[in-house]
Amino acid sequence: MNDWNRSLRAKNGKFQNEIPAAVKMGAADMVSLLRDFLSSTSQRRPKQPLPIVPVQSGTLRDGKDKFIWFGHSASLLQIERKTILIDPMLGKNPSPIPLSRNRRYSVHLPITIEELPPIDIVVLSHDHYDHLDSSSIRKLIPKAGVFLVPLGVGKRIRKLGASPDAVIELDWGEERIIQGIRFVCTPARHFSGRGLFDRDSTLWCSYVIKTEERSLFYSGDGGYGPHFERIGKQHGPFELAIMECGQYDKRWSGVHMFPEETLQAYRDVQGGVLLPVHWGGFTLALHDWNDPARRISAAAEKQRIPYRIPKIGEVVYLESIRHSTQQDLWWREQEGKSTKASAGERQASTRPI
Repeated sequence: MNDWNRSLRAKNGKFQNEIPAAVKMGAADMVSLLRDFLSSTSQRRPKQPLPIVPVQSGTLRDGKDKFIWFGHSASLLQIERKTILIDPMLGKNPSPIPLSRNRRYSVHLPITIEELPPIDIVVLSHDHYDHLDSSSIRKLIPKAGVFLVPLGVGKRIRKLGASPDAVIELDWGEERIIQGIRFVCTPARHFSGRGLFDRDSTLWCSYVIKTEERSLFYSGDGGYGPHFERIGKQHGPFELAIMECGQYDKRWSGVHMFPEETLQAYRDVQGGVLLPVHWGGFTLALHDWNDPARRISAAAEKQRIPYRIPKIGEVVYLESIRHSTQQDLWWREQEGKSTKASAGERQASTRPI
């Protein structure tokens, strides 16, 4: 059976959103996009390497429930003594073009794939290059027990060498208990595709992740919509909401949330502690690299919403996350370094040769 014939979300061989999620790319939009791209006012990349906290192998063997962010949306979750990788794009370039200049901000990762312990479950939200990286998946296949993916994405993983028995595909509303952990494939408002002619041929999703002790939500990618409130009513409240917050623009607001929308989505799902992702790794939009952190932290503090923005590689222990508050505003320190570097560059450019 074809993937789209199995799903109520599919029509004429393409998966559909609940509400439209169009990207505005008319002539006027293309002109404004080019103008903004050529603008020199924004700091789309950090001027200095981002701070990285190396992950010690002993930390991953301490038996405690934890979350570790690797930048962008890639992260490691350990619960019930199981190791889960979420959207593990651990490559250098989120593009099918090898020579693309859009490189990862961080020269090094907190830990290499080779240094990771055996991975029980790899969770993928959709097939875009900044979430499903072929080089990362190839390296993970010998280490991973199960790949959990939305409908259609399984063919991508199997093509890279995974055994068919190691791939589980879910439609929205379907769930699976894997090694004692309950995963529910829930809606998102996004799109898919890795080439010019395969748009929406695979599904995209968010996930509910539950054990007897833990309840987490991962939004995947997507624009704001009524599905968040429905997820909250059906599966909430959550102790941790890992929410997309980055790579936004008014021209594609249907498929990526602005930070203020991320906060509303967090409220809708009854998110507990908010942890924003989908930033801090690559430049895929025209806003400043740290604009997501600035805006989400300012709004969260104003609304007294508990949030965490860890450094890349920093361990966030779930047992204490409810009682911890954001202290280290590292992206603001990095912003200061960027400002100083920019000022130095401008000063140097005015000196006579």
